[in-house]
Amino acid sequence: MGLANWLTLLRILLIPVFVTLLVYRRPGVALLVFAVAAFTDLLDGWVARRYKDESTLGAFLDPMADKLLLTASFITLTYLKALPFWIAAVVISRDVILVIGALLIYMLGGRIHPRPTWAGKAATFFQVLAVLTGLLARFFQVQLAPRPVLWLAAAFTIISGLQYIIQGMRFLNASASVEREDSPEDALYR
Repeated sequence: MGLANWLTLLRILLIPVFVTLLVYRRPGVALLVFAVAAFTDLLDGWVARRYKDESTLGAFLDPMADKLLLTASFITLTYLKALPFWIAAVVISRDVILVIGALLIYMLGGRIHPRPTWAGKAATFFQVLAVLTGLLARFFQVQLAPRPVLWLAAAFTIISGLQYIIQGMRFLNASASVEREDSPEDALYR
């Protein structure tokens, strides 16, 4: 296991530390831990590309670590009333729908390698920004994160979710047409 995967594993291990610090009302240290976790996300991608350390494990773990960190952040900050419930519902619902879609494709015998879309990258950026504003609101004891950041995070999350659903449907349609061409039953009609 290369350095990039170790950095991703570190990000996963920082999640319970981050949540614990938030719940026990240590928002300053929690903010620092979140920043370290976010930095490991940038660093593991750079290390993997720079040192040709890309792996199948890393391709699975990296987005999983991101989803786990953001999901834990949204749930905890919503519980602490630093973020409104609706933004957590939007973010988590999209991820649940995408996981169900990926499982469906996998169960149908497909292998997917989803490519990040521009909206997906924007959604991640604004989700991280929403978490940071929620953390800062908690740190400075302000009621909630700024609404425009939350609305942008929600909008890009929904747009990216739709893009990924369309990608998945195209994949399923392409797989179905290839199967029909290879089917012995269809050979009679050619």
